Amino acid sequence: MSGGVEWALHCCVVLTATEGPAPAARLAELHDVSPSYLAKQLQALSRTGLVQSVQGKAGGYVLTRSPALITVLDIVEAVDGPEPAFVCTEIRQRGPMATPPEACTAPCAISRAMGRAETAWRKTLRSITVADLATDVTSDYGPGASGHLGIWASGHLGRTSTWLNTAGTQVPSGH
Repeated sequence: MSGGVEWALHCCVVLTATEGPAPAARLAELHDVSPSYLAKQLQALSRTGLVQSVQGKAGGYVLTRSPALITVLDIVEAVDGPEPAFVCTEIRQRGPMATPPEACTAPCAISRAMGRAETAWRKTLRSITVADLATDVTSDYGPGASGHLGIWASGHLGRTSTWLNTAGTQVPSGH
């Protein structure tokens, strides 16, 4: 999994706490990461419809729907794609003790184990939402942490988080 997934997850959690759009440069500064590399992650989130870029002087990024409807798996797949983490290369068919291809009619024990792990991993990531992560940040750092992050990242005062519905209208979280 790429480092971009971590960056994208952190940004989405911060966006749950912003009053309005958070500029990409501000998000990069907040996390002390490369603005150009973070921009690529935000573009990937935008291409898949998880965030939207808002143009203008007060522009930046906003979530496109409630954080409770965005899963960690959505973000992983937006940034790294839907491909499995493990890809079997049929190493058992190579070397001096190679198994003939015609004898390899089913996945090997290693491929089966990795497939089960992939399924469990994806199921777990699908069960965790950005809202869950934001709640955990509050639990980890105290009730004011998310609000302070959101205010700083957006450069706006206030504590109400918003997201854009499919019509592009800002809606308070929890609706």
